[in-house]
Amino acid sequence: MKTTLDINDALLADAKALAAQQRTSLTRLIEEGLQLRLRASAPATQGVRPRIPVFKGRGGLVAGVDPTSNKALLQALDDDA
Repeated sequence: MKTTLDINDALLADAKALAAQQRTSLTRLIEEGLQLRLRASAPATQGVRPRIPVFKGRGGLVAGVDPTSNKALLQALDDDA
């Protein structure tokens, strides 16, 4: 979409120089700047807990292994080696 902006001459010159230095277009540089600014002003999503993946396949612990005992789990690992 095309639009017209009134930008300070010195700011525009700096932006053009940076775009040239980064080998990108002035349009892309302005878009990236707007995206950064919009993300920074977006309200933080507080209270949203990350979803923990849960394995729903078959299997489980070997019979006789106590899942609450580190010693038993380590011994079960050594048995497989």
